[in-house]
Parts: sequence; structure tokens; C-alpha cells
Amino acid sequence: METTEQIRVLMIDDDELIARSTSDYFNIVGVRTAYVTSYDAALDFLEKQEVSLLLLDINLGDKSGFDLCRKVRENYDMPIFFISARTSDDDILIALNIGGDDYIKKPYTLNVLLAKVKAVLERYEKAREAARKAPGDDAGRTKADAAGGRLFIRKELYLDTATHKLIDHGKAEELRAMEYKLLLYLLENAGRVITRDEIFERVWGDDNTCDGTITVHIRHIREKIEADPKNPAIIKTVYGVGYMAEEAGR
Repeated sequence: METTEQIRVLMIDDDELIARSTSDYFNIVGVRTAYVTSYDAALDFLEKQEVSLLLLDINLGDKSGFDLCRKVRENYDMPIFFISARTSDDDILIALNIGGDDYIKKPYTLNVLLAKVKAVLERYEKAREAARKAPGDDAGRTKADAAGGRLFIRKELYLDTATHKLIDHGKAEELRAMEYKLLLYLLENAGRVITRDEIFERVWGDDNTCDGTITVHIRHIREKIEADPKNPAIIKTVYGVGYMAEEAGR
């Protein structure tokens, strides 16, 4: 499907009927959406159009949505929702580990999918717009203000809220959109236990996200900030409840 209009969502599914019907529904309610039905068509589309979110099937004919996700993650940082009839835990974990932000099982309800997409689009597009602003812009600043847009995690390691990057001994490391949102929320609430339900509501913006999604994102964050991710000292698990970020010294 070719278009010259600004697209917010790209659906990639080799079942054209599903892809077209989902795309049509989103367009009717005002979320500009396009669809393609193959791996190669998706890459071609992304080279020509700026897209805010992908809806990605695992089975793409003779190619895999997993492979496409890995390829997309080399160059793009938009949220990726896997949508698939495959329901095994292994598939879900692979999808989240290689860069997926959520995993939605087919058959899905269009209005529920739309609600999830709109919630993530709003956060992602606001974050992207904030990143484009000059570092001196004071709009919407939080407790990072006192440190010049820096939320310290430990000495020489901090979250830069202007660039949405981790800075470790002066070296910048990229964070995916949802990793940034989750880490920011935990750091802004350091010293307080954050329940999984609160994370669903305040970070993901819905209560349909599976627990595994949060678990995988927490693990990825720990791999970037903990000296020993298997024995975390910064983001603690409060078993049966949620997580807590330790208040860090400088």
C-alpha cells in the first residue's frame, strides 16, 4: 500500500485481509495507518516515510517478523507491537527480547488494540518532540532540574532527560522509548515501591500489557545500569508487588 500522507502506524502482516481491515479501522477513527504485506515492502516503506509505531506479525511468508524487528532496531527506535496467532511463551519472550514493546495475540479486538496504540503513540510522540527541543527549554521539567536535566543513578552514571540517553563516565548509551519511560518513572519515584499495576497505568498507559513485558524491560535496564544485573543494587524487585529504585548518591 503506497501513500504520500503522514503515517503514524504501519501494519506489517502477510494476511492482507487482516492488514487492510485493521488499517481501515484505524484510519476511520483518525489514526493515520498504512499496511504492507512483506518484509521487503516494510523496509522500503520505512526508508521513505517517518512512522511512529509498527504493528508486526511474526509470520511474513518466507521471512520472519523476528528478523524484521532486528533489522528495524538497527536504525529506528519507534515502538513495535508484535501481533500473532502464535501464543507460546518462547515466542513472546523472543519478541520482547529482540526489541518488541508488546505482544498481542490474535484474534484481537480492534477497539482494544486501538486504545493500546493511541496510549503509546501519545507518549512516544511527546517524548520525541521533547527530545527535539533545545536543552534550555524549561517546559515540563521535573526533579532532574536541580541537576541540569540529570537524574543520577550512581556516581558518573545518570539519565539525561534532554537526550533520553544514559551517560556513563561521559559515554552515551541509547535507550529504547519504553526503557526510557520506565527508568525515568522509577528514578522519579526512587525510594518508593512501584507496583506492577502502577507501571501498567502510568508507564504503559493500559492494563492489558502482560507481566512478561515489564519483566523483560526491567532486565534490559538492569543490564545497562547494574554492575551485576543478576544481583541488582539499583532496581530492586519487591516480590509479589513490583519494583523500587534505590535513591542514589552522586
